[in-house]
Amino acid sequence: MTGGGKLRKKHIAMYIGSLNKGGAERVMCNLAEYFYSIGYKVTLATTYLSDDEYELPDAGWKVLEDEDDENAVKVLSPDETERYVDLTGGVPMGIGRVFTALMPYEQGNRLQNFHRRIQKLTNTWERIKPDLILSFLGKNNVMAIQSALGLDIPVVVSVRATPSEEYAGTGLNLAMKTLFPGAAGVVVQTNGAMDYFGSLIKTKCKVLPNAVNEEFIGHDIVPFDERKKVIVSVGRLDENKNQKILINAFSYAVKKYPDYRLVLYGDGPTRDLLERLCRSLGILDETGKGAAGKVTFMGSVDRIADRIAEAEIFVLTSRTEGMPNALIEAMALGLCCISTDCPCGGPADLIVNGRNGILIPMESDVNMAMNIFHALERIMEDPTIARKMAASALEVRDKYNPQVINEMWRKYFEELM
Repeated sequence: MTGGGKLRKKHIAMYIGSLNKGGAERVMCNLAEYFYSIGYKVTLATTYLSDDEYELPDAGWKVLEDEDDENAVKVLSPDETERYVDLTGGVPMGIGRVFTALMPYEQGNRLQNFHRRIQKLTNTWERIKPDLILSFLGKNNVMAIQSALGLDIPVVVSVRATPSEEYAGTGLNLAMKTLFPGAAGVVVQTNGAMDYFGSLIKTKCKVLPNAVNEEFIGHDIVPFDERKKVIVSVGRLDENKNQKILINAFSYAVKKYPDYRLVLYGDGPTRDLLERLCRSLGILDETGKGAAGKVTFMGSVDRIADRIAEAEIFVLTSRTEGMPNALIEAMALGLCCISTDCPCGGPADLIVNGRNGILIPMESDVNMAMNIFHALERIMEDPTIARKMAASALEVRDKYNPQVINEMWRKYFEELM
């Protein structure tokens, strides 16, 4: 109790590298807004201030252009460029922000820097006195646990990707195995991710999947019979997302069903390679106007829901995924979805094969491309099957509704606090 007889607000600190626009960062920002909206005190602890950050409606801070403002506090960007913020210049009593990067004058050699980063985090927790610390991603998670040792603050760490990849390095993997048993909880997104851990850590695991983005929940559903003959893919263009197997599958399908187009949203290091592949197959849309039977590369765009809502089919071809936001979102718009059954099991948690989508077994790229072709063929040949799967896919709107998922987080935190 405080002097006025009011209950003190519970205080949650959320720790991540920055609020740069990425999947994990978006989930943390949404959680920060949710807990703030239901009366919690929330502080975002980030190492850096990124150039391309999510904007929070209830942010208690404001980014400044230069250091001339009397309230300017010097912070660092990920490339260690100096930036400036007013830590009280946003919403009064809004979501707080602290920065934990070592400033140039605080830095020493590599070993010294490691210990100084831990100490700076410890000092931060002692100063802001949270009732619980939530950390996201890789090295942040082990640093959060280590920095809170002896402070009697429960630490919840969240593994956002395939654990074997998030903790691939020998040193980081050893640190994870040593420190995770000391966490109050380990949040994973899928049952497959939980199965990665040994029994000591597994007992600490809690599966809390991603919620569907509000943009997709609130979007109108286009009746299946009114959809365009378009196949879409959404995601970074890279080796892990493996879009080449979709392009190869489509090159066969379009010969039999020339009315269909393939549109890829996203950018990344394999774009040139993928465009060359399309060119060699004679299916690249060079005009950018989406001629029938061509592949169009749209690059990174905003308002994805508006762009894919009228498409008929969505395909995810990843080698590994946590809980794939792009797949949940496509299902929430009523697209007929095909996905690789990749580790660590996110697609398999979402799709019941043949009922609300089609899962492609993990095999060689050649076999997977052929299986995707057969799946496309099945959907294109029989609109009744496609319509039923698309209708069943819409159930994710209820199961993964933000209110449902947020309530799961709240109950979990209440138990730990």
